[in-house]
Amino acid sequence: MCGNEAMAESAIQAGLDAYFGYPITPQNEVTAYMSKRMAEEGRAFVQSESELAAVNMVFGASATGKRAMTSSSSPGISLMQEGISYLAGAELPCVIVNVMRGGPGLGNIAPSQGDYFQSVKGGGHGDYHCIVFGPSGVQEFADNTALAFDLADRYRIPVIILADGIIGQMMEPVVIPTKSHTKLPPKNWALTGSEGRKQNIVRSLWLAEGAIEQHNYDLQAKYRQIEKNETRCEQYETDDANLIVVAYGISARIARGAVDKARKQGIKAGLLRPITLWPFPSEQISKAADEMLPGAPGFLTVEMSCGQMVEDVRLAVSGKSSVAFWGRPGGGVPTVEQVFDKIKELVV
Repeated sequence: MCGNEAMAESAIQAGLDAYFGYPITPQNEVTAYMSKRMAEEGRAFVQSESELAAVNMVFGASATGKRAMTSSSSPGISLMQEGISYLAGAELPCVIVNVMRGGPGLGNIAPSQGDYFQSVKGGGHGDYHCIVFGPSGVQEFADNTALAFDLADRYRIPVIILADGIIGQMMEPVVIPTKSHTKLPPKNWALTGSEGRKQNIVRSLWLAEGAIEQHNYDLQAKYRQIEKNETRCEQYETDDANLIVVAYGISARIARGAVDKARKQGIKAGLLRPITLWPFPSEQISKAADEMLPGAPGFLTVEMSCGQMVEDVRLAVSGKSSVAFWGRPGGGVPTVEQVFDKIKELVV
């Protein structure tokens, strides 16, 4: 299956109750697939009048305790930022998929990773985080989706899956995850009718003196718990590496090919791939920096952008080693040879 359709089917198998979306390339397969499959399952599908409408429909469906999601591509996700901030403020679980394209502006429909800042640093107003996944293939796109719904419900938080045009469009063998049997907390906060009990109120507006401040402290405590429990990364050939490439998504697959090529030529290169972009694997990167031999080339961050994740890598390394960057923005896709040439340049 192509990545967009595998992700969509995974969401359905995870118990998606309602999908709201608006077409935009390169994720149009999602809305097309959902329009058919959700009807077959007797569930809600709405092609909304805009991305802004879609994210607010997600708010409404999630507030009733239903599993809800939307998907779009970069310009559409930009339109959703106010709604995402409201979802975070109201602690409503949902899944938001961004199949990134080249930017800024309308840019082009080629794959990009230029939305990293927007996703992991908030994007909308206020102090908030979303859990963010960065899948590197079709299988992981599907797996991340199933997990995203469970984490959204467990922590009452929006979860963003940050893929790119290649991950959305490429076709690979895939096993669709079946419905999770993970025990999740009851949604006793949901708007399901208040007969016989105290009414529930879902809101992000807190006007009493000090109320929003305390709400923010409570959110931050939850975020620290997520950082402790849900940080995920993959390390490849890093045990003896004196140069570690840090990359996510399709860039990580390309970087892995460059690492393999470097190893064949006697260069001790490795790959550290963040699977969660937030929470970011800062501790794992810091530990790798501690274990670097003096004078080692250090780290190389590879992205399809002008350099965004590299800032988090530098913070994690905290001056203990050098951090180089190589990237291509606006829909430019690096090659194995280009990344390998950069590795050689840093090692020599």
